[in-house]
Amino acid sequence: MMRFSNQLLTLTVLALSATIAQTSTAQAQNKATRPNILFIFSDDHAYQSISAYGSVVNQTPNLDRIANEGMRFDRAFVTNSICGPSRAVVLTGKYGHLNGFVRNGNTFNGNQQTVSKLLQKAGYQTAVIGKWHLKSTPIGFDYYHVLIGQGPYYNPPMRTTEGPVNHIGYTTEIITDQTLKYLKERRDPEKPFFLMYQHKAPHRNWQPGPQEINNYNNETIPEPITLFDDYKGRTSAARNQAMTVKDHLSRFDLKLDPPKNLTPEQLKVWNAAYDKKNAELEKLNLEGDALIRWKYQRYVKDYLRCIDSVDKNVGRVLDYLEESGLAENTIVIYTSDQGWYLGEHGWYDKRWMYEESFRTPLMVRWPGKIKPGTVSKDMVMNLDFAQTFLDIAGAEQPADMQGASMKPVFEGETPDDWRQSVYYHYYEFPGAHSVAKHNGVRTERYKLINFYENKEWELFDLQEDPNELSSVYDNPDYADIKKELEGELKRLQEFYKDDGTVINFGAARAKAYPTQLVRRFRFGDSENTEKSPHGTAVVTNGKKQVFNQPSSGKFNPEYKPVTLGGFIYPTSGNGVIAAQGGASLGYTMQLVNGKISFSVRSQGQLFSAVGPEIALNQWTHVVAVLNRNAKLTFFVDGKEIQTDIKAAFLTGAPADAFTLGLDGGSLVGEYGAANGFQGKIADFRLYWGTLDKEELQGWRDPN
Repeated sequence: MMRFSNQLLTLTVLALSATIAQTSTAQAQNKATRPNILFIFSDDHAYQSISAYGSVVNQTPNLDRIANEGMRFDRAFVTNSICGPSRAVVLTGKYGHLNGFVRNGNTFNGNQQTVSKLLQKAGYQTAVIGKWHLKSTPIGFDYYHVLIGQGPYYNPPMRTTEGPVNHIGYTTEIITDQTLKYLKERRDPEKPFFLMYQHKAPHRNWQPGPQEINNYNNETIPEPITLFDDYKGRTSAARNQAMTVKDHLSRFDLKLDPPKNLTPEQLKVWNAAYDKKNAELEKLNLEGDALIRWKYQRYVKDYLRCIDSVDKNVGRVLDYLEESGLAENTIVIYTSDQGWYLGEHGWYDKRWMYEESFRTPLMVRWPGKIKPGTVSKDMVMNLDFAQTFLDIAGAEQPADMQGASMKPVFEGETPDDWRQSVYYHYYEFPGAHSVAKHNGVRTERYKLINFYENKEWELFDLQEDPNELSSVYDNPDYADIKKELEGELKRLQEFYKDDGTVINFGAARAKAYPTQLVRRFRFGDSENTEKSPHGTAVVTNGKKQVFNQPSSGKFNPEYKPVTLGGFIYPTSGNGVIAAQGGASLGYTMQLVNGKISFSVRSQGQLFSAVGPEIALNQWTHVVAVLNRNAKLTFFVDGKEIQTDIKAAFLTGAPADAFTLGLDGGSLVGEYGAANGFQGKIADFRLYWGTLDKEELQGWRDPN
């Protein structure tokens, strides 16, 4: 028996040794064949301020290294030229109307599918360091060290996986210091990494670092030829914005006032750089075009100084990759969340589908895969990054992602069916800088823009009018082109599942949807129940959910009217009665200060209606409705209370479940985690669709 056991032990050891050897071989192959991915993301970096793109205003030797040793893309575009939505697209590979983040101020739903989670599953270690700007806590990252909100240029507090930290110094330098610390100390050298190294700079208000604060002092930066654009060749949208160098730069932007969060030592350096310049300005007594030119020089020099720091710090990281031997198996990607205006059309900022903000820089270095010094004219988008990362990692690309992997483009083998047009949609109006909502399509030569709420269109021939000064939408010579582009715009909206407006998403689909009872809650099998005049009632103290059902199958509210409610007996004037979804997509019915409230969150926007006061300690029949016209309505004890709130339909199945008695997910409404309903609930129902008055009466009074 002992002899048999020894033989078995020997066989077991041999088998285990073989397994370990195979695992070691697999890990070695993994390290050798699966490249690290370094994604460098700046904020508001104009491609025309990178010397690899032919800049006439500055030099960026370190960024140029990526282009010279890899590939420069001259037709890289974004889905929506604004910070937060662009970041959400990179993470999800989906347009904002599907990922729920369409405008700054939304909260990103990290519970949804993201490329960082998928790379984790594929064996990559994931990290994000720097600007996050999505409000929610990063999910899907093994390590994060991120700015809070926009973050300051100096002395930034940051959130990390290990808790909050306060830094002293210049933010661009600090983000780089933490990136290098991660590469040198935090990562597991036995695993490939996916690292998002993300700068705040050169975002407004362009505060230079102490080493760059006096750059360009004795230079005059060339002005763009459209600095004094009068917008006569375009629609009213171009005239009615609020982002001109002439009128809209603030004292803070122009450094007439110093930042408020500097240390005494930093303030001393700051004052030494700006006090003398500001004193000279008072003596000049400028006005008219001369004042515009002065503002342009002051603004653009500070912007370029911020880029100088980004370039220097990217160089520090590139140098470490070389010194450590990581460079040969690391793909380096440099891009920005969108483009930017360096005085073109008299503007600063972004948002437009015009070229300077619609286009973004993109340079990629991949030793052994990308031929050095290559220039690509293929149309690529930030929509493509997620699938590109997955393809590089050898991971599966989910079918619901909307982009395409750029890996074959990197390798000089652009697929025959690569896109020949790109689709754009901007939503943030009313909002900062007053840029009207618009969508559109761009092809190699033409661009069609639809300012749909203004009922205005623009069409540009980019070959004949590269500065987009004169729309030819009404020119009969372009009638066929206009018709073709309008058809292509419609095709892309259908292809990307975008109905074309932020409000009334899916209105036609919602009107056609038949009314369906999703669930009637009778609570017969629930704990904490008691008899009531309206059947069995559940008693809740607001501390836990009564019911939890994933948003799938018949519980999927995609493009559907919603009717929900029942009998409630509140003992407190605040609390969530029912909710489905979370911070990006969902709806919630609640009591707020004693009044019934119904809120819908679609594409991150929150639409809320408040109804009448509900008496405490007595039964009331309350129903909330998102009707087929997207209006929010209440019925209280049979009486209809219409509101003037027009919401939006849900564009998909929310990541968070349907819950009763408490919103325990990522929170649909503007309330905290302690949001539960206190009291009793009876005969509660959820319908997709709307009920007529007889059906509502039968629900309230079945006898």
